[in-house]
Amino acid sequence: MNTLRGNILQQLKRVVIKVGSGVISTDDGLDGAMVTRLADDICELCARGIEVILVSSGAVSAGRNFLGIEGRPKTIPQKQAAAAIGQPRIMRAYKEVFERHERVAAQVLLTRDDLSNRRRYLNAHNTFDTLLEYGVTPIVNENDTVVVEEIRFGDNDNLSAQVASLMEADLLLILSDVDGFYDGDPSCNAGAQFVPLIEKVTPEVMAMAGTTRSTLGTGGMLTKLQAAQKAGLAGIPTLIVNGRSPSILRRVFEGEELGSLFLASASKLSARKRWIALTMLPSGKILLDGGAVRAVADSGKSLLPTGIVAVEGEFERGDAVHICDGNGVPFAIGVASYNHVELEQIKGHRCAEIEQILGYQYRDEAVYRDNLVLICDTAEEIEA
Repeated sequence: MNTLRGNILQQLKRVVIKVGSGVISTDDGLDGAMVTRLADDICELCARGIEVILVSSGAVSAGRNFLGIEGRPKTIPQKQAAAAIGQPRIMRAYKEVFERHERVAAQVLLTRDDLSNRRRYLNAHNTFDTLLEYGVTPIVNENDTVVVEEIRFGDNDNLSAQVASLMEADLLLILSDVDGFYDGDPSCNAGAQFVPLIEKVTPEVMAMAGTTRSTLGTGGMLTKLQAAQKAGLAGIPTLIVNGRSPSILRRVFEGEELGSLFLASASKLSARKRWIALTMLPSGKILLDGGAVRAVADSGKSLLPTGIVAVEGEFERGDAVHICDGNGVPFAIGVASYNHVELEQIKGHRCAEIEQILGYQYRDEAVYRDNLVLICDTAEEIEA
């Protein structure tokens, strides 16, 4: 396996595998045979010394038929009720297969709030770490039964990227119901071309994904690209393959050239910056002039009030915000040193004027560089 993909697989010690509803569910509910094959293959990987964290969708699909719901539930209460019925059925299916291999599986249910809070984020890391230390396979899902819109991840693709970042996985493997990434929607565009290697998830790549969604899941190719982008920022490559292909996990880890590989960013973020970029939910926007965009994006400078041209949304000091160009296009995420009212008053002013305007001063920077993470690499890329 003297290939780029082979080099990644040879160094693999920990992998996050995300399986979509379209892989382990049918219109009639949970596909027991598919769950069995998947669990068998995961146990084989574990026996080879690879640590596996499984992020499994399918709870809503497994439970909706018991409520007489056809298709995707249309309301959050319907989804919560279906998940409450389906989640134990999924766990029982995994548990039975794992026990045949004399392995233990553990259920971990998360909300965005569990990872956006720094202390709970570290607690989650310690829990996963302990389970893996004891040879237990964590099976993760969003806590659909109790979650509300404000603290939802929204889809398990993005959840899987955040778990991969949290646990510093070597690979994020997304099992989908399509063969990988195409430059168009193959279901309605016969000329769509398969793309086996993506060096970076750019806005142009995002635009190729469209807005298609599956009938069983909450995501589509767009959320998978978002997941690959987030994992890439954490230094983790992502591979998207067709999870319904026969013996898919064995073939992937034997080095067969399947699916689409998304490379990791050349520069890996620090643990704190990973937490800021991947788990904090931005509450507002700070728009900058051209000089400030270049200072932040190209020179690695902190964001000073003098470069701010507008403030949008409501946020408190310590909240995450999108840092945007003058058109409102985000190019970074940062932790605000002042709330939205304070920034509105000091925008465009020099640091020396902050105390005179507010009557106090927390610090010179509106967003300190150690609390700021770039989404785009350069000002030229932002302006393009």
